Amino acid sequence: MSATAVTRGGTPYTPTYAESIDPKKCIGCGRCYKVCVRDVLTLVDRGDDDDMDEDDWDDEDAKAMMTVKNPGDCTGCGACGRTCPKGCFTFVAA
Repeated sequence: MSATAVTRGGTPYTPTYAESIDPKKCIGCGRCYKVCVRDVLTLVDRGDDDDMDEDDWDDEDAKAMMTVKNPGDCTGCGACGRTCPKGCFTFVAA
């Protein structure tokens, strides 16, 4: 099912929703978490990711990373992706 929305000015658009965050790029800065009002994201310790070791990280000092916790709650506003300094987000249309 594809969703269509309308801007306040009446222009139609198709929203895209946060599907995933690239753990190799994420620096755990929390900017995306701060702008998301729907509790879609959560910060996790990098030690919890068994698929990666420190050599895989773009920023070796980053001790945490963001993940998409509740993708079904995403409204498709895109604020998380716009505020991300590393371009970590992957978005999909519904």
